[in-house]
Amino acid sequence: MAEGVLDETSRKILRLLQSEPELTVAEIGERVGLSHTPCWRRIKEMERLGIIRGRIIAIEPKLVGYEVSVFCFVRLKQHDEATLLEFEKAVKNMPEVVQCYSMTGDHDYVLRVLTSSVRQYEEILKKALLRLPGVGFVNSSFALDELKNTHRVPI
Repeated sequence: MAEGVLDETSRKILRLLQSEPELTVAEIGERVGLSHTPCWRRIKEMERLGIIRGRIIAIEPKLVGYEVSVFCFVRLKQHDEATLLEFEKAVKNMPEVVQCYSMTGDHDYVLRVLTSSVRQYEEILKKALLRLPGVGFVNSSFALDELKNTHRVPI
């Protein structure tokens, strides 16, 4: 399998892993027309290439106490490499930040923060977000409802 090139069998394997992660390698192989070992090798190769980044268990945040989802639009004071790297390292170490993207346009980053309440978010904002390296501006938007949130890639 060449890097970045997937044949239809590998695409079928990926679709099955996304839709039915509980399947065994043997079951996946049977469904895509491979025996256990060649199927296992393909999966291992896709992991080695970074196509498969890991396996997850999807948890419903509201059912474990995270009622509030906040999108934070961040602008930095300066844009030198050291500041960007420090900011990104600090954000990666914040468990409340579940997603972070560097952006083009009016904001440098957008973060998704999960919290149990608006009051808890206020604490996170004051004690952590506004103190991140280089932060000059944070604009917060609270999600009213989640209509779609998936890790599935349309393969």
